[in-house]
Amino acid sequence: MENSASGNPVFSKWRAILWPVHRDELRKLIPLLLIFFCITFDYNVLRTMKDTLVVTAKSSGAEVIPFIKVWVLLPGALLMTFFFTRLSNRLTQEKVFYVMVSTFLVFFFLFTFFLYPNRELLHPHDTANHLQKILPLGCGGFISMFRNWTLTTFYVMSELWSNIVLSMLFWGYANQITRLGEAKRLYGIFGIGANLSGVFAGQASVFLCQKVYNPHLPFGEDAWGQTLVLLVSLVIIVGIIAMLLFRWLNKVLALPRYYNKESAEQEATKERLSIRETFGYLLRSKYMLCIAVITVTYNLVINLVEVIWKHQLRELYPDPIQFNMYMNQVSTITGIVATFTAIFISGNLIRKCGWTFTAMLTPMILLLTSVGFFSFFFFRDSLSTIVNMTLGTTPLAIVVFFGSAQNILCRGAKYTVFDSTKEMAFVPLDLKSKLKGKAAIDGVCSRLGKSGGSLIHQSLLVTCSTIMASAPYVAGFLFAVIAIWMYATRYLGKQFNELTSPSPKFVPSHSEIVSIKPRLIEEAV
Repeated sequence: MENSASGNPVFSKWRAILWPVHRDELRKLIPLLLIFFCITFDYNVLRTMKDTLVVTAKSSGAEVIPFIKVWVLLPGALLMTFFFTRLSNRLTQEKVFYVMVSTFLVFFFLFTFFLYPNRELLHPHDTANHLQKILPLGCGGFISMFRNWTLTTFYVMSELWSNIVLSMLFWGYANQITRLGEAKRLYGIFGIGANLSGVFAGQASVFLCQKVYNPHLPFGEDAWGQTLVLLVSLVIIVGIIAMLLFRWLNKVLALPRYYNKESAEQEATKERLSIRETFGYLLRSKYMLCIAVITVTYNLVINLVEVIWKHQLRELYPDPIQFNMYMNQVSTITGIVATFTAIFISGNLIRKCGWTFTAMLTPMILLLTSVGFFSFFFFRDSLSTIVNMTLGTTPLAIVVFFGSAQNILCRGAKYTVFDSTKEMAFVPLDLKSKLKGKAAIDGVCSRLGKSGGSLIHQSLLVTCSTIMASAPYVAGFLFAVIAIWMYATRYLGKQFNELTSPSPKFVPSHSEIVSIKPRLIEEAV
């Protein structure tokens, strides 16, 4: 049994593993869990759709992704973070949530029913064809990004849903209303909601895919167009449900025993920070800087591998419906693996093995799986005869399989142990540090990681012309970044343990922007 501070049993053995929740916490946990499920459900649907749209588009391929992430996604993240910061300085946190989520849902509606049906009229094909004649072969991704600008915009907004709505809005709110003692027990359960949403989103997307054109549906010019309308309509409906649940949660939190909203808002409004001051605080804090480093390095590593994997997947499945269905099956398996990890491994590892050990699992998994993927990628030609004789399939299919396995394991770790440990690292900080530091880290640092990986891909594509020729250099960058990630994790783990220990040795100064509250220390004990 898990014991309280007085030594009295709180949970039975199995309940401590599967459901370490007190009865009076359910009114706060259940709406939080449902909101998290809805937001991550939309994220999983959008994640496969955006890749399908840009990778399988006319005169496009996986090489377009690095160019989008540098030239459009990074500026978009900066603008959205600025917009979020300005809103949070003028509106209540509840109103900011409604405004931001509504902005995304309105765009998805306009794209589906106005931009996408008229894309051929809106896309500058003549200019793109001219650029294709005068620019080097390695700039093909940049030309595709420009040619299919409506699809590029959808890709960017879908990516920003994760950073703005999921990371900044939901996790920022959850960290504000969750105490440290609750976080150690409940954050693993949040992971279960996210992972189950991946299973449901994957299967819902597969179910709604129109393999052939259905003339009875009053929309869409082909099978993929009809699928797009159905999937985006589902995203909009689930997003509206998330806002209704958020309203319900705010009514629950009006009760003082769940959350002292008035005192928290007074503390949050003591000092308003501009976006420049937000990054100034981030750079002056070694603790926050370490959180930023692990966020940047994860996104850098996963982006380096995914571009090569999606390039191989597009060769295997050039049709958008087949590509989308395969991606959704991968998303489903990822959800199953991550759910199992969240229930039986994630929360228990944090409680039993500590923060540092649990946080180190994700870079270790990425290291081992990346070694396997690149090994088979580089030697697939020499193994083609053996593959055909033993497995009866092509080397391309095997490379895609290994890339899929790597993606499933890495994302499964990200949705459980990585997210749980990263978000827990914010909990000992004061409210101002949580809100402003988290806005900088989740709003921009994750984008910097992905854009950094894209810059590496861009440079190599311009130099080597093709993804295949640049792959060995990508592998070298990847392993170097993983080493930096592991070092930052160990350093952050030492500081986190000192912050949450009964008599902390590490006491940050004002410039470190972390104030330790006696209540948080008592809960950590």
